[in-house]
Amino acid sequence: MRVELNVPESVTEPRLWVKHQPVLAMALRPGSIEIGLRRSEMKKIAIEAREMSLVPNHIEKWFRNEDLQSLCIGISDAALTAASEGATGEVELRRVDKLVDPRLGTLVEAVNAERIAGFPSGKLFLDCLEQALAVALVKGYAVRHRSAQTHRGGLGCARLRRIKDFVDARVEDELTLCEMAQVAQLSTAHFSRMFRKSTGEAPHHFVLRHRVERAKEKHSSFLADVSQVNRRSPTSLCLAS
Repeated sequence: MRVELNVPESVTEPRLWVKHQPVLAMALRPGSIEIGLRRSEMKKIAIEAREMSLVPNHIEKWFRNEDLQSLCIGISDAALTAASEGATGEVELRRVDKLVDPRLGTLVEAVNAERIAGFPSGKLFLDCLEQALAVALVKGYAVRHRSAQTHRGGLGCARLRRIKDFVDARVEDELTLCEMAQVAQLSTAHFSRMFRKSTGEAPHHFVLRHRVERAKEKHSSFLADVSQVNRRSPTSLCLAS
């Protein structure tokens, strides 16, 4: 997933806007742009804050940003394919201007909050957000795809144990959703759903909780070592005297 902040440009001349992956954009404040298939046919469009648009892949348009600040999220083909399990070929999304979708809006705002904070939650959190966005986009805005399968239950005990062992061994590393899904031998979309059903929490929450627990264990061990040193200190002083 690519996260970009689109800000007003100092260059006033129109430019050719080319996107080779689907983009979900949200205006962060009111503004306007000029856009058109040809430079001679550009039209000015006013956009309200929080207004969204879905731009399909392989689009080319002339574009000029006058005063609009927006967040653009590029969704990878891999995420869309995983969200459309069983689909063959490229998943095609339709263009939607003035998109109104509370679920997508909430996810985009979560991405923006993470960006503003400096991406403190790491790549795994962004992977989970991208997969959630991909599932919602495939379900509601795909031009052609096979229906995503409905899976019941959750991860089996053996798979869940492998995941927990993997996280325990690499809890301090920068884990990704793809790596965790590969351990379970599942697609990222299927893994995310099954993991939540099995544990009651998203993969990034699970990893974060284990990191906190590991930090607490290290802190408790450090305090125990300090306590032992303090208990030995009086004896050591007496022997030295």
